[in-house]
Amino acid sequence: MNTVRTARTVAPPTVTVLGSGPAGLSSAAQLQHRGARVTVLEKGGAVAQAWASRYRGLRFNTSRTTSALLGHPFPRSFGRFPTRDQYVRYLRDFCREQEIEVRTGCTATRIEPAEQGWVVATSAGPVRSEHVVVATGPFNAPAWPEWAVGSPFRGQLVHAAHYQDPAPFVGRRVLVVGAGSTGMEIAHEAAVAGAAEVTLSVRTPPTLLLREFRGMAGDLGAPLMLHLPAAIADAALRSLSAAMVGDLAPYGLPVPTEGAMTSLRRRGAGIAVVDPEVIEAIREERIRVRPAVVELGEHSARLGDGSDVQADAIVVATGYSSGLAPLIGHLGVLDVRGLPRDGRGHELLPGLRCLGYVARPGLTGYDSRLARRMARELCSPAGARPRGRRLEPSQGIPTVTIP
Repeated sequence: MNTVRTARTVAPPTVTVLGSGPAGLSSAAQLQHRGARVTVLEKGGAVAQAWASRYRGLRFNTSRTTSALLGHPFPRSFGRFPTRDQYVRYLRDFCREQEIEVRTGCTATRIEPAEQGWVVATSAGPVRSEHVVVATGPFNAPAWPEWAVGSPFRGQLVHAAHYQDPAPFVGRRVLVVGAGSTGMEIAHEAAVAGAAEVTLSVRTPPTLLLREFRGMAGDLGAPLMLHLPAAIADAALRSLSAAMVGDLAPYGLPVPTEGAMTSLRRRGAGIAVVDPEVIEAIREERIRVRPAVVELGEHSARLGDGSDVQADAIVVATGYSSGLAPLIGHLGVLDVRGLPRDGRGHELLPGLRCLGYVARPGLTGYDSRLARRMARELCSPAGARPRGRRLEPSQGIPTVTIP
């Protein structure tokens, strides 16, 4: 008697991806390539809305060769460092070519375990799936310093997340707070546009590097630096900064006391990549560098050295937070900084992953490589070995306090 054996059909996994930036779209494309059924939720009105909302003059700090998604190089016409508008077009073309389903205008508010996976509460109703990949990015919510909240300042007070261009600052006294790449570029834009005065307030001096140096992209050695011991990388980056930029201590930007790689690994920051024109404006004191702001008055800012700076407008370029606490903070998967305990796409809890929460140069391209590994693991026929505990709906969910 012959026995006929039939192969058991395994249903493709269902996955909800939050965010339509490079991490979210890469995740969706790689998962679909392996047969998963994927829905991407985007709170904005269009794909890559977070990038489309950034300031108009934004350019990549890393070159197109290190920043492109896997299998989708940037057009050479973009130049070495793509602009904001070029990148938004690139991501939207990628989404269309990969036939990724994105539900725009759909804000995810909370993720809860369900009997067969997870349920995402959204502004458009609950969304259920076996797996959830959170890819909303580490720069999701503007971070405001304490002195800016409820201040008596009567001028214009805006976070860099809402800054578009320097046109409103022509003829006005502008104070930019924060010496990262964004803060320095905004200060330079204001000075070029014709602001009456431009002051850059600096709490922690960064290691300064040029976007391009002697005809080469400044991020050429970044992959090597990331694999060196921190002390060696710190010394190399310090020497590179000295060669590129020189000594800016007389202008208020001394060599940082903490090395660039040590700072990057400890707090996710420490390097500012700019163009030579920004350094020139600092040397010419068209941008005046002053100490950190400690409080605001009605028309001024009090600085850490006790002096005051008069200002008509203040741009706060003090960074962002992940904004993940309301979404997944109750699941016990965030660290004290509000970032996922693992941001590289490994399981935090069975079926729950976060991807793209990594501090490193060339993050947009790196996200794509992380997504490929994550999709391979998630769609493996044998399934991934759980790295977290199973949370059933009836169980209590641990909480964490986010400072």
